[in-house]
Amino acid sequence: MSSTAQTWTTKTGTRASGLFGIAAILVVIVAAAAPFLVSRDIVQDLFFILTMLVLAQNWNLLAGYAGLLSIGQQAFVGFGAYSMFGMVILLGVDPLLATLLAGFFAVLLAIPSGFFSFRLQGAYFGVGTWVIAEAVRLVVAQWKALGGGTGTSLPGEARKAMFGVDFLKNTFDMKTSQASDAIAYWFALVLAAATVLLFYRILRTRQGLGLAAVRDNETAARALGVNAQRMKVFVYLTTAFVTGITGALIYLQKARISPDAAFSVTDWTAYVLFIVVIGGIGTIEGPIVGMIVFFVLQKTLSDFGSVYLLILGFIGIATMIFAPAGLWGLFSAHTGIQLFPVRRRLVLNGSDHTLQDTRKGGFNG
Repeated sequence: MSSTAQTWTTKTGTRASGLFGIAAILVVIVAAAAPFLVSRDIVQDLFFILTMLVLAQNWNLLAGYAGLLSIGQQAFVGFGAYSMFGMVILLGVDPLLATLLAGFFAVLLAIPSGFFSFRLQGAYFGVGTWVIAEAVRLVVAQWKALGGGTGTSLPGEARKAMFGVDFLKNTFDMKTSQASDAIAYWFALVLAAATVLLFYRILRTRQGLGLAAVRDNETAARALGVNAQRMKVFVYLTTAFVTGITGALIYLQKARISPDAAFSVTDWTAYVLFIVVIGGIGTIEGPIVGMIVFFVLQKTLSDFGSVYLLILGFIGIATMIFAPAGLWGLFSAHTGIQLFPVRRRLVLNGSDHTLQDTRKGGFNG
């Protein structure tokens, strides 16, 4: 009488995540054609959604997984943007190349700022990052070559000579402004997709498990051999790099910069924090849901002036009280659906009959 050997393996994907992956690929393909299908205003709205989503995913990785509650991410947005302007105006670098290089300048800022801020814990860390961001803003405001406190504009010649503009103008009969907006939009689309995939990949590795352990109980994680400090530094520098690129891209599309706008705590930290909290901190799906909610609220309520900010604040407080895991956390808790699952499940003989199926009230994958 033969018996089949029982083999247990680990699995993270689910049927829902597989279907979502296929749908996401189709959405990205359709989104790539947006500059040829919709108006310039809609392209700019999509650009805003994508860039804010990237910023939200970065803050979510920083705070939701590494436990670093920074309220000074505007430092990397502004410094990345000013680095791009400086390379274009003073050195004649192509704006697209300068946007990529801006991420490295953001890392150069993150190294000394992290040296000081990592000596602080909890709320003091958040306040420290804010103070550093304000200090950087004041220093940049003295940069007379880039307009000082009033800022400056990106030269029209640089936008016209930007890589890909002539091709779009000659091939698709686009205006210079349309072509540059299309290129910035495609850059944002690639950046958003790459950010989500990169962070998801990180969270599925041993480093991702280490991050979760550090977030939940740093002392216990250290006792198990997790180098908490190294994990936090890695996340801090990674998010600085991506945030710097995003800031440069935002102001490449705007073509106008000033210290107050580039280092705005409201635009680049407060709104990002709202997006993550509303959607669900500590999940990749959360910032996506939060970005959709934020965009709808902004479009419908922005004409109400200061009342708009009050409504956002009320919604944020209500969410933290009644749905502390965010809208996606509330939905996932009731349905068990995870589009970006990171928990490992034990699977018997490659089937879907996982360990939690054999135990009453078992864990979810």
